[in-house]
Amino acid sequence: MTSTSSAARAKTPRPIFDDDHEAFRASFASFVAAEIVPNYMEWEEAGIAPHDLYEKAGEYGFIGMAIAEEFGGGGTADFRFNQVIAEELAAAGIGGAGLGLTLHNDITTPYFVEYLNDEQSQRWLPGIASGALVTAIAMTEPGTGSDLAGIASTAIRDGDEYVLNGSKTFITNGINADLVIVAAKTDPNERHAGVSLMVVERGMDGFERGRNLDKIGMHSQDTAELFFTDVRVPVANLLGDEGKGFNYLTANLAQERLSIALTGVASARAALDWTVEYVSERMAFGKPISTFQNTKFVLAEVKTEVDIAQAYVDQCVLALNAGTLSPADAAQAKYWCTELQLRAADRCLQLFGGYGYMTEYPIARNYADARVTSIYGGTTEVMKTIIAKDLGL
Repeated sequence: MTSTSSAARAKTPRPIFDDDHEAFRASFASFVAAEIVPNYMEWEEAGIAPHDLYEKAGEYGFIGMAIAEEFGGGGTADFRFNQVIAEELAAAGIGGAGLGLTLHNDITTPYFVEYLNDEQSQRWLPGIASGALVTAIAMTEPGTGSDLAGIASTAIRDGDEYVLNGSKTFITNGINADLVIVAAKTDPNERHAGVSLMVVERGMDGFERGRNLDKIGMHSQDTAELFFTDVRVPVANLLGDEGKGFNYLTANLAQERLSIALTGVASARAALDWTVEYVSERMAFGKPISTFQNTKFVLAEVKTEVDIAQAYVDQCVLALNAGTLSPADAAQAKYWCTELQLRAADRCLQLFGGYGYMTEYPIARNYADARVTSIYGGTTEVMKTIIAKDLGL
């Protein structure tokens, strides 16, 4: 089953994009076809993509787009370029390894762009833009999920250093990361006001990585446990101001959730495209299964849901670019598109019959990869709580 650019398959024009975005799309689709697709199943079996994937992506300008040109980045905060990357990874059936790239671009890079001082920018931004420094963010703890103010990790100041202790889990890029943004309590007596962010670097004494976690899906994405035992983090590695970490985290969550939503709707569209192709070729009872009414109705329903969701997330991307995307709008996008991703994968896989259960078919990997998206970045239940609060409830 072949994979083509999502733009090439789309029948409805996407006015959100201009010629620069489509040129970027063509280049990135070629990169995916040449550098990721031929190796992807090996990475899935290995449970990790190679570190140099980031450097290859950086060489062609596919990471660090929001980083200033003086540091080797693309010099643009236009999130439509990030959207193109999400769509093309999904169209090619790239889940796990793709998540690492999108996390580096969409979720961690904004913290470095927004909150680094001049010295830190000189020290880290060139490597982040080139892919030499892979990034991660460590919020979740074994006993703390969505309650960010309830984290137990501490970073107590001792002169020009913080002494960091604690553990984190489910950390995307946890094995590959060279720079980890760690949320910890610099004042354990406070909740929100006690949280600070600091950058822990590969090789710091007392910083250890646990196992690469064995997951249902997203196999080529390294997801790890991280342990910090009396790690002496220089005060020079503090991200922004002490005690402002919770504010920084919540400010960036809207973009994180929109990023997940973009992948959700793009993955649903990919599932639809693969299924339309498959049912047109697969014969049953002497005719293509595409001729059966049930097949037509299922795919008509999936297409309608995907197109409606696409229109909403496109508007959210424009709002993000304009600085007007609200937490509630991002929560709606994340909730709806990830649940759509689950529904579409399930319904489309059913039309593949037994072949849909075979991991050599991208629909099977799409199905397994989809299950986590309504959990990470804030569960569906948390998203509904945010939306209800916006309603005054």
